[in-house]
Amino acid sequence: MQLEFLGTGAGSPGKFRNVTSTALRLLDERNEVWLFDVGEGTQHQILRTTLKPRKITKIFITHLHGDHIFGLPGFLSSRSFQGGDEPLTIYGPKGIRDFVMTAMRVSGTRLSYPLRFEELSGDGVIFKDATFKVSCQHLEHRIEAFGYRVEEAAHPGELQADKLKALNIPSGPLYGQLKAGQTVTLPDGRTLNGQDFLGAPQAGRIVTILGDTRQTPNAVSLAQHADVLVHESTFGKDEGKLAHNYYHSTSTQAAQVAKKAGVHQLLLTHISARYTGKLSKELQKQAQQVFPNTKVVRDFDLIDVPIQK
Repeated sequence: MQLEFLGTGAGSPGKFRNVTSTALRLLDERNEVWLFDVGEGTQHQILRTTLKPRKITKIFITHLHGDHIFGLPGFLSSRSFQGGDEPLTIYGPKGIRDFVMTAMRVSGTRLSYPLRFEELSGDGVIFKDATFKVSCQHLEHRIEAFGYRVEEAAHPGELQADKLKALNIPSGPLYGQLKAGQTVTLPDGRTLNGQDFLGAPQAGRIVTILGDTRQTPNAVSLAQHADVLVHESTFGKDEGKLAHNYYHSTSTQAAQVAKKAGVHQLLLTHISARYTGKLSKELQKQAQQVFPNTKVVRDFDLIDVPIQK
Protein backbone atom coordinates (compact mmCIF):
# COMPACT_ATOMS: atom_id res chain seq x y z
CA MET A 1 0.00 0.00 0.00
CA GLN A 2 1.38 3.38 -1.04
CA LEU A 3 0.19 6.96 -1.37
CA GLU A 4 1.35 8.87 -4.44
CA PHE A 5 0.68 12.59 -4.56
CA LEU A 6 -0.23 13.84 -8.03
CA GLY A 7 -1.10 17.36 -6.90
CA THR A 8 -0.45 19.09 -3.60
CA GLY A 9 -1.40 22.71 -4.26
CA ALA A 10 -4.44 24.76 -3.32
CA GLY A 11 -6.78 26.76 -5.54
CA SER A 12 -4.97 26.93 -8.87
CA PRO A 13 -2.00 25.19 -10.49
CA GLY A 14 1.46 26.54 -9.71
CA LYS A 15 4.92 26.00 -11.15
CA PHE A 16 5.85 23.51 -8.46
CA ARG A 17 2.50 22.18 -7.25
CA ASN A 18 -0.45 21.04 -9.31
CA VAL A 19 -3.94 21.12 -7.84
CA THR A 20 -5.25 18.31 -5.68
CA SER A 21 -5.14 14.62 -6.49
CA THR A 22 -3.91 11.70 -4.43
CA ALA A 23 -3.51 8.09 -5.58
CA LEU A 24 -3.84 5.21 -3.14
CA ARG A 25 -1.85 2.42 -4.73
CA LEU A 26 -3.30 -0.98 -3.83
CA LEU A 27 -1.44 -2.95 -6.47
CA ASP A 28 -0.19 -5.69 -4.15
CA GLU A 29 -3.43 -5.85 -2.21
CA ARG A 30 -5.96 -5.94 -5.09
CA ASN A 31 -4.18 -4.84 -8.29
CA GLU A 32 -6.04 -1.52 -8.23
CA VAL A 33 -5.45 2.19 -7.73
CA TRP A 34 -7.95 4.54 -6.11
CA LEU A 35 -7.90 8.30 -6.74
CA PHE A 36 -8.95 10.93 -4.23
CA ASP A 37 -9.91 14.12 -6.07
CA VAL A 38 -8.95 14.84 -9.67
CA GLY A 39 -7.80 18.41 -10.07
CA GLU A 40 -7.11 19.99 -13.45
CA GLY A 41 -4.14 18.35 -15.18
CA THR A 42 -4.21 15.15 -13.15
CA GLN A 43 -3.89 13.02 -16.29
CA HIS A 44 -0.73 14.94 -17.21
CA GLN A 45 0.68 14.24 -13.76
CA ILE A 46 -0.12 10.54 -14.15
CA LEU A 47 2.03 10.47 -17.30
CA ARG A 48 5.03 11.29 -15.12
CA THR A 49 4.42 8.24 -12.90
CA THR A 50 4.18 4.48 -13.40
CA LEU A 51 0.42 4.55 -12.76
CA LYS A 52 -1.80 2.95 -15.40
CA PRO A 53 -5.22 4.63 -15.88
CA ARG A 54 -6.84 1.24 -16.50
CA LYS A 55 -5.83 0.23 -12.95
CA ILE A 56 -7.83 3.12 -11.47
CA THR A 57 -11.17 1.59 -10.51
CA LYS A 58 -12.52 4.00 -7.91
CA ILE A 59 -12.46 7.78 -7.57
CA PHE A 60 -13.46 9.51 -4.35
CA ILE A 61 -14.32 13.20 -4.63
CA THR A 62 -14.20 15.25 -1.42
CA HIS A 63 -16.18 18.24 -2.73
CA LEU A 64 -17.13 19.96 -5.96
CA HIS A 65 -14.80 22.94 -6.05
CA GLY A 66 -12.99 23.17 -9.36
CA ASP A 67 -9.49 22.52 -8.07
CA HIS A 68 -10.71 19.07 -6.99
CA ILE A 69 -12.81 18.01 -10.02
CA PHE A 70 -11.82 19.91 -13.19
CA GLY A 71 -9.50 17.08 -14.23
CA LEU A 72 -12.24 14.45 -14.20
CA PRO A 73 -13.68 14.75 -17.76
CA GLY A 74 -10.26 14.63 -19.41
CA PHE A 75 -9.07 11.70 -17.33
CA LEU A 76 -12.23 9.68 -17.91
CA SER A 77 -12.02 10.26 -21.65
CA SER A 78 -8.32 9.40 -21.89
CA ARG A 79 -8.84 6.19 -19.90
CA SER A 80 -10.90 4.89 -22.85
CA PHE A 81 -7.92 5.32 -25.16
CA GLN A 82 -5.45 3.72 -22.78
CA GLY A 83 -6.84 0.23 -22.46
CA GLY A 84 -9.41 0.96 -19.80
CA ASP A 85 -12.41 -1.34 -20.13
CA GLU A 86 -12.98 -2.26 -16.48
CA PRO A 87 -15.85 -0.47 -14.69
CA LEU A 88 -15.03 2.69 -12.77
CA THR A 89 -17.03 4.03 -9.82
CA ILE A 90 -17.06 7.66 -8.73
CA TYR A 91 -18.07 8.49 -5.16
CA GLY A 92 -18.82 12.07 -4.19
CA PRO A 93 -21.33 14.71 -3.12
CA LYS A 94 -24.61 15.22 -4.94
CA GLY A 95 -23.95 16.94 -8.24
CA ILE A 96 -20.87 14.96 -9.27
CA ARG A 97 -22.88 12.83 -11.67
CA ASP A 98 -24.46 15.89 -13.29
CA PHE A 99 -21.03 17.55 -13.67
CA VAL A 100 -19.45 14.53 -15.35
CA MET A 101 -22.38 13.59 -17.57
CA THR A 102 -22.85 17.17 -18.75
CA ALA A 103 -19.19 17.34 -19.78
CA MET A 104 -19.51 13.97 -21.55
CA ARG A 105 -22.70 15.00 -23.36
CA VAL A 106 -21.56 18.46 -24.47
CA SER A 107 -18.21 17.12 -25.73
CA GLY A 108 -19.76 14.09 -27.42
CA THR A 109 -17.53 11.78 -25.39
CA ARG A 110 -18.25 8.05 -25.35
CA LEU A 111 -16.52 5.84 -22.84
CA SER A 112 -15.36 2.29 -23.52
CA TYR A 113 -16.18 1.15 -19.99
CA PRO A 114 -19.13 1.28 -17.58
CA LEU A 115 -19.12 4.42 -15.41
CA ARG A 116 -20.98 4.25 -12.12
CA PHE A 117 -21.81 6.93 -9.58
CA GLU A 118 -22.40 6.76 -5.84
CA GLU A 119 -23.63 10.16 -4.72
CA LEU A 120 -23.26 10.49 -0.96
CA SER A 121 -26.23 11.49 1.14
CA GLY A 122 -24.80 11.10 4.62
CA ASP A 123 -22.11 9.68 6.85
CA GLY A 124 -21.34 5.97 7.01
CA VAL A 125 -19.88 3.02 5.13
CA ILE A 126 -19.94 3.50 1.35
CA PHE A 127 -17.93 0.46 0.24
CA LYS A 128 -17.03 -2.86 1.81
CA ASP A 129 -15.69 -6.20 0.61
CA ALA A 130 -13.44 -8.94 1.99
CA THR A 131 -10.31 -6.77 1.92
CA PHE A 132 -11.33 -3.12 2.44
CA LYS A 133 -13.96 -0.87 3.95
CA VAL A 134 -14.41 2.81 3.07
CA SER A 135 -16.47 5.19 5.15
CA CYS A 136 -17.13 8.91 4.89
CA GLN A 137 -18.17 11.77 7.13
CA HIS A 138 -19.10 15.36 6.47
CA LEU A 139 -16.42 17.99 6.91
CA GLU A 140 -16.91 21.73 7.32
CA HIS A 141 -16.32 23.70 4.12
CA ARG A 142 -18.14 26.37 2.11
CA ILE A 143 -19.96 23.67 0.17
CA GLU A 144 -20.78 20.07 1.07
CA ALA A 145 -17.53 18.21 1.66
CA PHE A 146 -16.52 14.76 2.83
CA GLY A 147 -13.49 13.04 4.30
CA TYR A 148 -12.74 9.37 3.69
CA ARG A 149 -11.44 6.59 5.91
CA VAL A 150 -10.02 3.48 4.22
CA GLU A 151 -9.68 0.43 6.48
CA GLU A 152 -7.90 -2.74 5.44
CA ALA A 153 -9.18 -6.06 6.78
CA ALA A 154 -7.02 -7.87 9.31
CA HIS A 155 -4.19 -10.02 7.96
CA PRO A 156 -4.08 -13.71 8.97
CA GLY A 157 -1.56 -14.53 11.67
CA GLU A 158 1.88 -15.77 10.67
CA LEU A 159 2.51 -19.49 10.48
CA GLN A 160 4.33 -20.67 13.61
CA ALA A 161 6.87 -22.87 11.86
CA ASP A 162 8.72 -23.66 15.09
CA LYS A 163 5.67 -25.54 16.39
CA LEU A 164 5.55 -27.61 13.22
CA LYS A 165 9.26 -28.41 13.32
CA ALA A 166 8.89 -29.51 16.93
CA LEU A 167 6.37 -32.07 15.69
CA ASN A 168 8.88 -33.28 13.07
CA ILE A 169 6.80 -31.95 10.18
CA PRO A 170 9.14 -30.99 7.31
CA SER A 171 8.59 -27.79 5.37
CA GLY A 172 6.88 -28.01 2.01
CA PRO A 173 3.46 -27.56 0.38
CA LEU A 174 1.87 -28.72 3.62
CA TYR A 175 2.96 -25.49 5.29
CA GLY A 176 1.02 -23.48 2.72
CA GLN A 177 -2.16 -25.42 3.45
CA LEU A 178 -1.76 -24.92 7.17
CA LYS A 179 -1.06 -21.20 6.72
CA ALA A 180 -4.37 -21.01 4.87
CA GLY A 181 -6.02 -22.40 7.99
CA GLN A 182 -6.88 -25.74 6.41
CA THR A 183 -7.08 -29.06 8.22
CA VAL A 184 -4.69 -31.64 6.79
CA THR A 185 -4.01 -35.31 7.39
CA LEU A 186 -0.38 -36.45 7.51
CA PRO A 187 0.89 -39.71 5.97
CA ASP A 188 1.24 -41.13 9.49
CA GLY A 189 -2.44 -40.51 10.16
CA ARG A 190 -2.14 -37.43 12.34
CA THR A 191 -4.63 -34.62 11.66
CA LEU A 192 -3.56 -31.00 12.03
CA ASN A 193 -5.80 -27.94 12.13
CA GLY A 194 -4.01 -25.00 10.53
CA GLN A 195 -5.69 -22.59 12.94
CA ASP A 196 -3.69 -24.17 15.77
CA PHE A 197 -0.44 -23.07 14.14
CA LEU A 198 -1.26 -19.46 13.32
CA GLY A 199 -0.33 -16.43 15.38
CA ALA A 200 -2.81 -13.72 16.25
CA PRO A 201 -4.32 -11.86 13.27
CA GLN A 202 -2.50 -8.64 12.38
CA ALA A 203 -4.53 -5.46 12.20
CA GLY A 204 -4.96 -4.01 8.73
CA ARG A 205 -3.84 -0.52 7.83
CA ILE A 206 -5.96 2.62 8.03
CA VAL A 207 -5.58 5.63 5.73
CA THR A 208 -7.62 8.79 6.24
CA ILE A 209 -7.81 11.38 3.46
CA LEU A 210 -9.56 14.65 4.18
CA GLY A 211 -10.59 17.31 1.73
CA ASP A 212 -10.86 21.04 2.42
CA THR A 213 -12.17 21.71 5.92
CA ARG A 214 -11.89 23.90 8.94
CA GLN A 215 -11.77 22.42 12.43
CA THR A 216 -14.50 19.85 13.03
CA PRO A 217 -14.89 16.85 15.36
CA ASN A 218 -15.58 14.64 12.33
CA ALA A 219 -11.97 15.02 11.22
CA VAL A 220 -10.77 13.49 14.47
CA SER A 221 -13.37 10.74 14.20
CA LEU A 222 -12.29 9.81 10.68
CA ALA A 223 -8.63 9.78 11.66
CA GLN A 224 -8.86 7.63 14.82
CA HIS A 225 -5.68 5.52 15.08
CA ALA A 226 -4.97 5.88 11.35
CA ASP A 227 -1.58 4.79 10.06
CA VAL A 228 -1.58 7.86 7.81
CA LEU A 229 -3.66 11.04 7.90
CA VAL A 230 -3.64 13.23 4.79
CA HIS A 231 -4.80 16.69 5.87
CA GLU A 232 -4.97 20.04 4.15
CA SER A 233 -2.66 22.83 5.33
CA THR A 234 -3.69 25.90 3.37
CA PHE A 235 -2.62 28.38 6.03
CA GLY A 236 0.17 28.86 8.57
CA LYS A 237 -0.25 28.71 12.33
CA ASP A 238 -0.72 32.50 12.71
CA GLU A 239 -3.55 32.61 10.18
CA GLY A 240 -6.23 30.86 12.23
CA LYS A 241 -8.83 33.57 11.71
CA LEU A 242 -8.20 33.60 7.96
CA ALA A 243 -8.44 29.81 7.83
CA HIS A 244 -11.74 29.87 9.71
CA ASN A 245 -13.21 32.55 7.44
CA TYR A 246 -12.27 30.59 4.31
CA TYR A 247 -13.27 27.19 5.75
CA HIS A 248 -9.73 25.85 5.71
CA SER A 249 -7.13 24.67 8.24
CA THR A 250 -3.75 25.80 9.48
CA SER A 251 -0.70 23.58 9.79
CA THR A 252 -1.02 23.42 13.57
CA GLN A 253 -4.75 22.70 13.44
CA ALA A 254 -4.00 19.70 11.23
CA ALA A 255 -1.36 18.59 13.73
CA GLN A 256 -3.87 18.90 16.57
CA VAL A 257 -6.22 16.57 14.70
CA ALA A 258 -3.40 14.05 14.26
CA LYS A 259 -2.51 14.26 17.94
CA LYS A 260 -6.09 13.91 19.19
CA ALA A 261 -6.77 10.99 16.85
CA GLY A 262 -3.59 9.12 17.74
CA VAL A 263 -2.43 8.69 14.16
CA HIS A 264 0.99 7.34 13.23
CA GLN A 265 1.95 9.84 10.50
CA LEU A 266 0.58 13.18 9.29
CA LEU A 267 1.00 14.26 5.67
CA LEU A 268 0.19 17.88 4.88
CA THR A 269 -1.08 18.82 1.43
CA HIS A 270 -3.25 21.48 -0.30
CA ILE A 271 -0.48 24.03 0.22
CA SER A 272 -1.14 27.64 -0.76
CA ALA A 273 1.01 29.01 -3.60
CA ARG A 274 2.49 31.60 -1.25
CA TYR A 275 4.23 28.81 0.68
CA THR A 276 7.04 27.81 -1.64
CA GLY A 277 10.52 26.48 -0.93
CA LYS A 278 11.63 27.31 2.59
CA LEU A 279 8.19 28.65 3.49
CA SER A 280 6.61 25.22 2.99
CA LYS A 281 9.25 23.81 5.32
CA GLU A 282 8.12 26.38 7.86
CA LEU A 283 4.61 24.90 7.72
CA GLN A 284 6.16 21.51 8.46
CA LYS A 285 8.13 22.86 11.43
CA GLN A 286 5.01 24.52 12.84
CA ALA A 287 3.09 21.27 12.71
CA GLN A 288 5.98 19.24 14.10
CA GLN A 289 5.91 21.32 17.27
CA VAL A 290 2.50 19.77 17.93
CA PHE A 291 2.85 16.43 16.15
CA PRO A 292 6.48 15.44 15.41
CA ASN A 293 5.84 12.80 12.72
CA THR A 294 4.64 15.32 10.15
CA LYS A 295 5.72 15.83 6.54
CA VAL A 296 4.68 18.44 3.97
CA VAL A 297 4.36 16.43 0.79
CA ARG A 298 5.28 17.53 -2.72
CA ASP A 299 4.00 16.48 -6.13
CA PHE A 300 5.13 12.93 -6.97
CA ASP A 301 6.08 12.03 -3.40
CA LEU A 302 5.54 8.30 -2.90
CA ILE A 303 4.82 7.30 0.69
CA ASP A 304 4.79 3.69 1.86
CA VAL A 305 2.12 2.66 4.35
CA PRO A 306 3.74 -0.31 6.10
CA ILE A 307 2.00 -2.87 8.27
CA GLN A 308 2.72 -1.92 11.87
CA LYS A 309 4.44 -4.75 13.68
